[in-house]
Amino acid sequence: MKTLKKASLAISIHAALLTNVSIAAAQETEQKQPALEQITVTAQKRSQTLQEVPISIATLSGERFNAMFSGGDDILALATRVPGLYAESSNGRVAPRFYMRGLGNTDFDLAASQPVSVVMDEVVMENVVLKSFPLFDVANVEVIRGPQGTLFGRNTTAGIVKFDTVKPSQSFDAYVKAGLASYGTINIEGAVGGALSDTVSARLSVLSQDRDDWIDNGYTGEKDAMGGFDEKAARLQVLFEPSEDFSALLNIHDRTLDGTSSIFRANILSKGSNELNDNYDRDTVYYDKGDNNPQEYDNTGASLKIDYDFGDKTFTSVTAIEKADGYSLGDIDGGVVTDTGTMPGTIGFDAVTEDQLKDLEQFTQEIRLASDTDDDMSWQVGAFYFDSSFDVTSIDGFFGATTVSHANTSWAVFGQTSYDVSDKLNITAGVRYTHDEKSLEVGDQNVDGFALVIGAASIQDYDPIDVDDGKVSWELSANYRMTSDTSLFGRIARGFRAQTIQGRDVAFESPPSVADSETIDSIEFGVKSDLVDNRLRVNAAVFYYQVNDMQFSAIGGDGNLTQLINADKGVGYGFETDLEWVATDYLTITAGYSYNHTEIQDDNLVAAPCGSGMCTPMDPLNSNGQAYIDGNPFPQAPRSTLNISARYTVPVGDNGEFYAYTDWAWQGKTNLFLYESAEFNSDGNYEGGLRIGYENFEHLYEVALFGRNITDEDNLKGAIDFNNLTGIMNEPRVFGIEFKKSFY
Repeated sequence: MKTLKKASLAISIHAALLTNVSIAAAQETEQKQPALEQITVTAQKRSQTLQEVPISIATLSGERFNAMFSGGDDILALATRVPGLYAESSNGRVAPRFYMRGLGNTDFDLAASQPVSVVMDEVVMENVVLKSFPLFDVANVEVIRGPQGTLFGRNTTAGIVKFDTVKPSQSFDAYVKAGLASYGTINIEGAVGGALSDTVSARLSVLSQDRDDWIDNGYTGEKDAMGGFDEKAARLQVLFEPSEDFSALLNIHDRTLDGTSSIFRANILSKGSNELNDNYDRDTVYYDKGDNNPQEYDNTGASLKIDYDFGDKTFTSVTAIEKADGYSLGDIDGGVVTDTGTMPGTIGFDAVTEDQLKDLEQFTQEIRLASDTDDDMSWQVGAFYFDSSFDVTSIDGFFGATTVSHANTSWAVFGQTSYDVSDKLNITAGVRYTHDEKSLEVGDQNVDGFALVIGAASIQDYDPIDVDDGKVSWELSANYRMTSDTSLFGRIARGFRAQTIQGRDVAFESPPSVADSETIDSIEFGVKSDLVDNRLRVNAAVFYYQVNDMQFSAIGGDGNLTQLINADKGVGYGFETDLEWVATDYLTITAGYSYNHTEIQDDNLVAAPCGSGMCTPMDPLNSNGQAYIDGNPFPQAPRSTLNISARYTVPVGDNGEFYAYTDWAWQGKTNLFLYESAEFNSDGNYEGGLRIGYENFEHLYEVALFGRNITDEDNLKGAIDFNNLTGIMNEPRVFGIEFKKSFY
């Protein structure tokens, strides 16, 4: 079992090396006046400094953000890099699942809803595939913790991850960045922007990420059979500013992915233990089905943001449409089943599944009217409309193909006001009403299914399902400025996650399931401070929440079913802290820690444990062999996370510097399923990164050597329990070189 002690030792070694370099450099370098940068956020849909917003927020930008993706990682690289934020997936580079303060959804279906919302350039990405749009030319990332139902609506009960890309301006700027790394990884990113006329500016951003296949199929003997990807994305933004009062920003973006779905590894755990065994080989799997797990997706979208300044008011309209199609195919049992036996280990039966997302269309429209004065009171009101439809086809090797059609329409009205009671005290209040409708229709069933031919399945008659609900979300917060450098805040909020329909089980002769809406009541208190002459920033918050009628996805059992259930309640409490310290002119350190205690509270709620019978349930079982999950932690909710980064620079002349940057992230005990078992959990997972480079400020270029997961840790990230002890692992160690050239 890996421990935090091991991670701390590795960090200490790097810190010692950096310190030795610093002694000589400091003696030869002229003294500077180091200070933290002021951070501007838009968590309340208006520009504010990070320190004045009465919400627990963490931000990522610049080198801290870019270093995570230098090795070709996707959006999952954000996991544990911000206190309280976690992410995982069993769908390769699409359909990430986010968790915040322990709240998330483990459902792997393409129609799954999540309590963590992803917002890109002011557009909500509701479907799990849309959430996976590649990150490039990003200006800032805001991780906004806690319910955000007033300004952002339903399905934000845990919080929001908000991405803002670099926008066009009248000033010319451009950059190109290229990297070469292990496994034939080639990353190319670039952007160019500037004025097209006195009133029109534009910015074009592009990304290309490629990796060769590197995992062998030991059963077929095929070398380098899977594991690679080819991802291309582009974004064009055009800004029209005919006057100081009016602006219109058009954003068009596109993404194409041709890669590998998740790599399922059979029996890499042994009964009674969560330690990896000899069946695990990072470079080799044994597949007899699944065509080496291919994955292909395309999605495109466009948005138009209009701002009009009336003098003392500003009107904003954001109109957007998103589309996506694609599929993933996988050898889900993770091994080989033949007439002569199975490998590796015991596998109950062949399981190969293909999931297709067809004709996803999402349309959103938001309008806002906000005050724009220096008065003690500020306000904003608005309305929001959402409409989405798509088909999901699940193809099982035995039951055949089954298609279900989903539709979702929602509308809301909202308002928020903020009042400066005094020079020190500000109070904010907001309210929102949301109405949400969902429907599901079952289309073709058991197409080309062997089960239908032999009479093991039949066409089921399912009536269309229509559900709707309306809820009020609200919040009340206060920010008290104790000194010019320190403020205290408190916030209470209610949010809700709309009702959910799950139709995946229709493919396996079981009816769809429905979960009622859940509501969350949350309270938090925090402190934000800039200390030591603006060289040390310490932000911290404590929180408690209760989720009523909490939605869970009961996944697994002997049929590998995905059933939606509601628990009476779920409770969570804990704290998070973010630190940034400009220790010297040349050394900057950041750190973050979170503690999350979560607990399911429902005396009678049960879930099916592993259908393979190969795991060791730790919960009491009923007469049907189902596990009582009352008192268990939420699935995929790390008890604690820790992240640390350090950057040390050595000036070279007047126009350049050498630097070394390292970042580490650690994940505490995490239960993978609703039930607890000896096998399906992890503790002490960690990864580290290192970057050593030279930057020239006069000629605007940078060259760096980098490594991700530099100690090549093997971390269990997910599992499948219905057939054997199948595991899903993290990305391998990657080393490479990167060059960036900027133009102004």
